[in-house]
Amino acid sequence: MSNVHVFDHPLIQHKLTYIRDVNTGTKEFRELVDEVATLMAYEITRDLQLQEIEIETPIGPAKSNVIAGKKLGIIPILRAGLGMVEGILELIPAARVGHVGLYRDPETLKPVEYYVKLPNDVAERRLIVVDPMLATGGSAVEAINSIKKRGAKNITFMCLVAAPEGVEVLTEAHPDVDVYIAAMDEKLNEEGYIVPGLGDAGDRLFGTK
Repeated sequence: MSNVHVFDHPLIQHKLTYIRDVNTGTKEFRELVDEVATLMAYEITRDLQLQEIEIETPIGPAKSNVIAGKKLGIIPILRAGLGMVEGILELIPAARVGHVGLYRDPETLKPVEYYVKLPNDVAERRLIVVDPMLATGGSAVEAINSIKKRGAKNITFMCLVAAPEGVEVLTEAHPDVDVYIAAMDEKLNEEGYIVPGLGDAGDRLFGTK
């Protein structure tokens, strides 16, 4: 799939190993997720357009480049997606942050939207939708549906760990969305967890069970 990108950067893979480790505590888990989000954002923004401006250095005038074109937005899927926001903002502090909240209907098991708050100029921004896990793909598909309904046109999805089943569902539903993954795992188990995965990302980020 040409719009699916799996990172093989050694620093990302190194840190992801400790994110997976059951012995990694909440504090270190949060810090590592932040760090991997920063590294992934660095790679995702590689194609940002530049424009040349004139500045004054301590030595004299110079022409140099700054970022041009579309502004950026970060859209975490609540709640686990919140754990990746600060890491991206460290790299792109001017980015706006929106939120999409979903819960799973206990009868249909399908995601249901309960909260959406986006930047006013969402149609003019390149949006990075973030969630640590891409398991069944249902939440990612519904979150992107919600954003598109509100005018978004340029969307990227970013996660730490994905199952092939979820990637297939997401790319079929939204073939125009580039998907960036730190690791493509083996499969989903009977309970819908990614194998080997990293457990419940929300619980590990916020110290809940």
